[in-house]
Amino acid sequence: MTSLRQSRLDALERDTFDVLVVGAGINGAVTAACLSSRGAKVALIDRGDFAGFTSQQSSNLAWGGIKYMESFELSLVRKLCKSRNHLIESYPSTVREIRFLATHERGFRHGLWKLVIGTWLYWLIGGFFTRRPRRLSVRELRAEEPLVDETICDGGFEYSDAYLHDNDARFVWGFVKRALDAGCAAVNYVESTGGRREADLWVVPVRDVRSGRELVVRAKVLVNAAGPYVDAHNALTGQTTSTRHAFSKGIHLLVDRLTPHDRVLAFFADDGRPFFVIPMGPRSCLGTTDTAVTDPSTRVTDEDRRFVLDNVNKRLKLARPLDASDVIAERCGVRPLAVSGATNAGDWMTLSRKHVIEVDRERAHVSIFGGKLTDCLNVGEEMCDEIRRLGVTIPEPRRRWYGEPGADEHGRFLREAEALGLDALTSAQSSEPLSVRLWRRYGLDAFVLLDRIRADRSAAELLIEWAEYLPLRDRARGAERDGRDARRFSPAALEDRARRAPRRSARERGAPRGMPHPLRRASRGRARGVGRRDRARRCPRMT
Repeated sequence: MTSLRQSRLDALERDTFDVLVVGAGINGAVTAACLSSRGAKVALIDRGDFAGFTSQQSSNLAWGGIKYMESFELSLVRKLCKSRNHLIESYPSTVREIRFLATHERGFRHGLWKLVIGTWLYWLIGGFFTRRPRRLSVRELRAEEPLVDETICDGGFEYSDAYLHDNDARFVWGFVKRALDAGCAAVNYVESTGGRREADLWVVPVRDVRSGRELVVRAKVLVNAAGPYVDAHNALTGQTTSTRHAFSKGIHLLVDRLTPHDRVLAFFADDGRPFFVIPMGPRSCLGTTDTAVTDPSTRVTDEDRRFVLDNVNKRLKLARPLDASDVIAERCGVRPLAVSGATNAGDWMTLSRKHVIEVDRERAHVSIFGGKLTDCLNVGEEMCDEIRRLGVTIPEPRRRWYGEPGADEHGRFLREAEALGLDALTSAQSSEPLSVRLWRRYGLDAFVLLDRIRADRSAAELLIEWAEYLPLRDRARGAERDGRDARRFSPAALEDRARRAPRRSARERGAPRGMPHPLRRASRGRARGVGRRDRARRCPRMT
């Protein structure tokens, strides 16, 4: 039987597409989802995992750009706040409001009251959508978050932004799946090796990274959404643009949960930039750094680790200082920052994450630079408008292409889950009931999962101890046998999903049954033969 991936590879070579999108990060994923859902014939390729580069290395925050208040980019802040609010409304199970508790150290370049007033202005610009901000005295800081070292502070403040309940890569995958469901030929591990314009079509040679098979894709419009590699792919196709990328490397370290409170602790690091302790299930995510680099392929250095750990140890009252042995996993990626030809890349620390779309109308080529997850829905809409202006027919230009199913479907799912006794099957190790998790992750496809659990209640058991993944491999195969589409249950290739599943750390292997207390310290021993890269692959995702 021909595999789904093989059939999509055959379609790439056989069909002529309206649009070929190169790169399946957040920009490419929303472009493919919007166009496919509205009736365009779209192909989407990525040379690695879907959402496998910058789009899986973020801090899982969807924020309205409060840091741009300092540079008075108020129009950008307004746009990002509106985008954040729209995400929360469209994905209420996935994108949720979270409080940020920020401390103000004595002698900081901005006074406490100036920052407090700034948070109120931020709330105003955001349309009063979130909970109101508030100022905290030193005594209130001590009472509400004992972990914070209040002796170096003269107070603090609290405000709201949003976070992704699941990880960033899974959110991006949701758009890829939406595109697949609408008929998009989306295939990962397929690399574009260039491209040329012949008559009215782009002719793009590509290579299946897994098998070595070479084929040619034909499309009316070529979209370069290769993230940090946009410039490199434009060089392959002979495309010139007035925008280029500068790169800022950011790293995060994951350690055992430092505080039981579900809020972000915000500080100003020694270099004056915002610095966070972010809750991620049973972990805390520490960071980030902001280092200028020239190569998108980066790694965590000893200097990076020292910077993050030193900043945390300086500002938190820990039982003992954190060191490298406490690091369970690491995230490292680059922020692609859009730079115009007239901009000095040396000013990269002042650059925003706004996106720039450049269109070559003569060659029907579109390049998208920069951007951030918060603004992704706007990117999809803007890209659809640009493709339409290039002459591609969009049969259903007003069709909604994003968002969770409505309240009626959600209510029906909850009633069926209750009748099945689904939540009673939830593992004691899980952080939330199965009904909550399955709906958030699968939406309407969760009804199919209910059917399979009715037939075999062992399907509700955890696939990996201490993880919150069910045995999707068996269900995907069963769905194929039943004539359903296995892509409903497979974020990418099965190997990709296994790599992204949160594996047990050496500490967790010796932990007692049941979810560990967030502040509990388990064994500090490491598994023999586990190198730092192996540990990085074990990065736990948002539960």
